[in-house]
Amino acid sequence: MAIFNLNINGKKQQVEVDPATPMLWVLRDHLQLVGTKYGCGIAQCGACTIHLEGQAMRSCQLPVSAVGEQAITTIEGLSEKGDHPVQKAWLEHDVPQCGYCQAGQIMTAAALLNSNPDPSEEEIETAMNGNICRCGTYLRIKAAVKTAAAS
Repeated sequence: MAIFNLNINGKKQQVEVDPATPMLWVLRDHLQLVGTKYGCGIAQCGACTIHLEGQAMRSCQLPVSAVGEQAITTIEGLSEKGDHPVQKAWLEHDVPQCGYCQAGQIMTAAALLNSNPDPSEEEIETAMNGNICRCGTYLRIKAAVKTAAAS
């Protein structure tokens, strides 16, 4: 066990965990930030996506020991009132069905728009590739990303 001082959603957090513990479990089990979901555990589905210094990362394969003092943003920290442009576009396009993948989808889209505010359809598809939606709302996801980019 080791003590880690983390910067999560703009707040300093301290946890005592095994250095190999994935950030997903640090967030969910130790800090009760349960918006980040467990999907596959092998970084293939995207449900566990968070931002590490603004970049979309799969938290299920990111050991806490690799984070250091880098800023982590979870879905809870994306906006205080759920009014991030991507979140608003998600509602406008009625994207969620079961909703399980949505936090990861939104975090991936927000990271894309942070680095590329006007992505092409191909750039959206490339960025969102690997975020699996069992309900198949991919067309609405793409439309929502376009709407968020335009806002």
